[in-house]
Amino acid sequence: MKILFVTGKLAERALKETLAGMQADFEYEVAVLKISVAALMTTPLIIHSLRSPCCDLLMIPGLCRVEPQELEQSLGVKVEKGPKDLRDIPYYFGVEKKREGYGGHDLTILAEINDAPTLPIGEVLSKARYYVACGADVIDVGCIPARPAGNVGEIVSVLRSEGFRVSIDTFNTQEIIAADKAGAEFLLSLNSQNLHLAPDLACTPVIIPDFGKGLDSLAANIEAVERLGCTRYLIDPILAPITFGFAESLARYVEARHRFPQAEILMGVGNVTELTDADSTGINALLTGVMSELQVRYVLTTEVASWARGSVRELDLARRLMYYARRRGVLPKDIDDGLLTIKDRRVDCPSEAELRQMQRMVTDPNFRIFADRAAIYAFNRDLFIKETDIHRIFDQVKAYLGPEPIGHAFYLGRELMKARLAMLLGKKYIQEEDLKWGYLEHGLPSRQ
Repeated sequence: MKILFVTGKLAERALKETLAGMQADFEYEVAVLKISVAALMTTPLIIHSLRSPCCDLLMIPGLCRVEPQELEQSLGVKVEKGPKDLRDIPYYFGVEKKREGYGGHDLTILAEINDAPTLPIGEVLSKARYYVACGADVIDVGCIPARPAGNVGEIVSVLRSEGFRVSIDTFNTQEIIAADKAGAEFLLSLNSQNLHLAPDLACTPVIIPDFGKGLDSLAANIEAVERLGCTRYLIDPILAPITFGFAESLARYVEARHRFPQAEILMGVGNVTELTDADSTGINALLTGVMSELQVRYVLTTEVASWARGSVRELDLARRLMYYARRRGVLPKDIDDGLLTIKDRRVDCPSEAELRQMQRMVTDPNFRIFADRAAIYAFNRDLFIKETDIHRIFDQVKAYLGPEPIGHAFYLGRELMKARLAMLLGKKYIQEEDLKWGYLEHGLPSRQ
């Protein structure tokens, strides 16, 4: 396979060095067009410059606004857009190979609507649609302990009529019976207090230990429910919060898998995601890895705490990542970027020396902006700025541009970008206040 990489004058050296260092298993050539900035390439320019390219694949820069289909029709060769950062090209080709067949899973996600009986039915349906769009398979109707509700059957019935799979989370007998009659598929949960209900249930119950008890209690409850003629059930050894027996509860799941090798197991992750001051993304990934190893095929989650919002999507991504890694016997690494929400896989930036060399080739007044973990760089043909404070960058740009009324535009751009980040990441936005970034906002420690 031969690939022709198209670029502009400014990126020529970096592209050639990147390609030379990746030990590619394909032939390649680099075509440098008569334009400085590759992002400004146009369809006519590429067609006029290449005519009849001799290659199997033509790769154009990811930042250029050319449609590959138009080029394919004119040049008669397959065209793809590469990554927006040319330094990601080796990763781009590696990931394309690794992701072949990616997307399968064997984990069923139950997403709980907390305190569902207190909500208007329209809000219950809205939350259910949101959870399913995020990847949930079953909508869990979360009831309120010690506050029995008379509308549980109605909620389950409406959800079922809308095509949702439904589970019910309650210990109240009346709520259990109403939900079961309305078509609930799963019941969370049964132990010695309510096991007598099992023979009359159409739904699949989740068997748990008695409160505060361990695996011996779970085993006794499994034996009791089987004596009652119930052979279709899930088991849940119960995941405990951190500092309240979390490590021991993980060991219970391991032992449960050994003691009940054929059992279907459920893990409820909310006791950790909701009750730990840490972003849920990594916690959900780690717990899904544990479930994958133990072949736990059902998970219950909630999205009550603000830092746990997005848990359904996170579990959906994590189940695909862990399934792919387990089936192929590889690490869950360099496969999918979906769970890298705050930190990126690669944070490459040209060195300051490379940027200064690039500046010497710039012939226009437009500013290019780069950033690494040490500084922000902004330059055009006349000015090179290296700073950590965007206000100081702005002061230098303003001095360069003269008395043009750019202050308000700068202010609006800064605030709108902060607002968009807050929207995407679920952060709190207050105008003219910095976003909160945990330990990151304190900067990097100095290197001795």
